[in-house]
Amino acid sequence: MLTLAVALAIQSQVADTSPFRALPLPAPGRARSASGAPGPDYWQQRVDYVIRATLDTSSQTIRGSERIHYVNHSPDTLAFVWVQIEQNLFAPNSITYALSQPPLHFAGGAVFDFTGKGFTGGITIERFASGGRPLKRTEYGTMMRVELPRPLAPRGAIDCDVAWHFPIPPYGGGRMGRIGTRLYEIGQWYPRLVVYDDVHGWNPLPYIGAGEFYLEYGDFDVTLTLPAGFLVAATGTVANPIAVWTAEQRARLARARVSAERVQVVTKAEAIAHGAHPTPGTKTWHLTARRVRDVAWAASPDFRWDASSWHGILIQTFYRPSAVPWEEANRMAWFTIKHFSETWGMYPWPHATTVEGLVEGMEYPMLTFVPSIEKREDQYWVLTHEFGHEWFPMMVGSDERRYPWMDEGFNTFIDYGSAEGYFKGTAYGDTVRRDLLGAARISAVPGNEQPLIDKPVEQRDLAWAAYQKPALMLTVLRDAVLGQETFERAMREYVRRWTFKHPQPADFFRTIEDVSGRDLDWFWREWVYTTARLDQAVDSVSTAGDTTLVYLSNRGQMVLPLTLELTFADGATESREYPIEMWNLGSRFTARVATARRVVGVNVDPKGIYPDIDRANNRWPR
Repeated sequence: MLTLAVALAIQSQVADTSPFRALPLPAPGRARSASGAPGPDYWQQRVDYVIRATLDTSSQTIRGSERIHYVNHSPDTLAFVWVQIEQNLFAPNSITYALSQPPLHFAGGAVFDFTGKGFTGGITIERFASGGRPLKRTEYGTMMRVELPRPLAPRGAIDCDVAWHFPIPPYGGGRMGRIGTRLYEIGQWYPRLVVYDDVHGWNPLPYIGAGEFYLEYGDFDVTLTLPAGFLVAATGTVANPIAVWTAEQRARLARARVSAERVQVVTKAEAIAHGAHPTPGTKTWHLTARRVRDVAWAASPDFRWDASSWHGILIQTFYRPSAVPWEEANRMAWFTIKHFSETWGMYPWPHATTVEGLVEGMEYPMLTFVPSIEKREDQYWVLTHEFGHEWFPMMVGSDERRYPWMDEGFNTFIDYGSAEGYFKGTAYGDTVRRDLLGAARISAVPGNEQPLIDKPVEQRDLAWAAYQKPALMLTVLRDAVLGQETFERAMREYVRRWTFKHPQPADFFRTIEDVSGRDLDWFWREWVYTTARLDQAVDSVSTAGDTTLVYLSNRGQMVLPLTLELTFADGATESREYPIEMWNLGSRFTARVATARRVVGVNVDPKGIYPDIDRANNRWPR
């Protein structure tokens, strides 16, 4: 007989291959608790910006200066800081130019070309100083290391003065740019601090296009000096409305603040007239924003401007007179903000604004860039998607550079609910979720897929890994594992816990498990860390007296609960749900159905909600 010590020694040498084995996550602590909530010692840095910038339309240049106030809430003493200078995406010595990667193509025809389409030009840092003394700095493409004049101790703060300028690209990597001197959509436009967190320390991952942004929260005070005839849409509240808006515009805006219906603050005729008669001189806009991670803006002399309000939130749409389907855009935006607020957590800022233009789709706090799309359903999809980013990652500040599935994926999932709601009762609304399952089956052929946990710059199929698969993952988690009520309660708690904070994957996993009361290590492993495939099957059916035996098998690497539909000789049907524990003892399970009625048909997953790679073996008889 083996002794206990010998048995344990043998066991330790045998790899645990059970799908239900524990997932090796980072150990919880006082910063990030075992429940998935921020712990009592959770910390994050704070950065406040005062920015003064000028747009020169003759040279197509933005010149700016900024005061950066950086507060070290970490327990570490910092000898240097890292700064993002993303306009170097187009510098001649950039990683992007060296790699010359092809554009990314997404469903619906959107193309993100990070090469700049031949444009060359990076940001020039004229000054980076503290206390009047220039600081030593070293540029590494889109990142810059700055040596501090003295080590910054915990709870210490430093002010830095920066001056810079850069040429505006006609097409800035799908996320900013201009059309001649008539339209400017400006993001990633000022030097900004890299995140320093408790997981990786500094996060100076280069910006080369596919990976988006990971930013600290703070307050912004921004002034923009532009041609006098330009109308501005931006992150933040306009602090000098009398100086920048006409009396008529202010009166119409006041009506919009109490109206659920669209108010035309600038009509089509007015927009065309403004564009046809340039106003000489310049005008300075003063904007303030609290508790945001970024600021962006757009400007044009011939914007149309619609506005409405929901729950005290001003809903604004700015668009060119030629944008045909955009009269409905304000209603789409109104519904979107209401739906997401009521479902996932209240929108926290004073306005939600979207701008029509050349950018295929991009998000910033309070502001999104959305193109004009002829098909109404596609227009809604892009608009609601970009506004969905106000929740992920503008509110829940996840690390987009490493984990796009926590940003694009979570957002894509909530977009399906938004689209279903907006088009409810129509043929399109009834097929929205089916499109997701269709995408899953198309992508279910093994070969090109990679685990979600891979960085976006390493993904060969970013549209699937960052957008569609995570949306499918959450749909399956809701519909097949947790149930809608439990799932939505857990997701709302995740949003509540991590709004204006920096969650990691383990924080999300633990929060969902904590609220739902379920061990989901098996689920996260197969969906996030592997490319496991599902193949549930009916092997055979037999009868033993008044019991029908249905022999089931799990032929793939993925495990999920199972829904069984039985068809009886009299034509009646009956569904039975089997929990995930059915696979505790291996990949085969016998369902024992006590019934005197003769079973003539068996169907696994009758509603077709699973990404099963071989649905032919889901039925008996074949």
